Amino acid sequence: MPDLTHPAPRPPGLSSVLARNIERMRERRDRDAAEASLSERLSDRITRFAGSMTFVIVHAVAYGLWLAVNLRAIPGVRPFDPSFVVLAMEASVEAIFLSTFVLISQNRMMSAAARQSDLDLQINLLAEHELTRLVALVDAMARKMGVDVVSRDELAEIEEDVSPEAVLDGLEGAQDN
Repeated sequence: MPDLTHPAPRPPGLSSVLARNIERMRERRDRDAAEASLSERLSDRITRFAGSMTFVIVHAVAYGLWLAVNLRAIPGVRPFDPSFVVLAMEASVEAIFLSTFVLISQNRMMSAAARQSDLDLQINLLAEHELTRLVALVDAMARKMGVDVVSRDELAEIEEDVSPEAVLDGLEGAQDN
């Protein structure tokens, strides 16, 4: 069966703008990574390793050997933790440190996500403002040509800028109900 789809043609100039924006965002991420403190970079590396299959395999082997030795499953090797108290303590201490490293990394990620969210909001507000101005311009052109497109009440509402505070108040009011 032949393929009935094909990619849409790219508008001229869009790819250069897109490439520029991607490059700027990559540069920003690189700069943010370079500005991270030593402890943040270390925490990120530990968290990345702790979330890998290598970490799981290393622990499966280490704990498996620990159990095998202390259950006397390996002949000739003397048990060193027959009650598994040391194993429990080691696992608890490791869990405390790992959870701390994960929290440090999550805090950095939350901070980056908050900055991205603020950027998205500002871009959306700017786009809304520009669209509002375009609507007013198109309305003026339509009136000059004698074309009545929509009702004046609806158009008046569209031509007003959206207040971010009013939107947030409305969202908070909806959550309270």
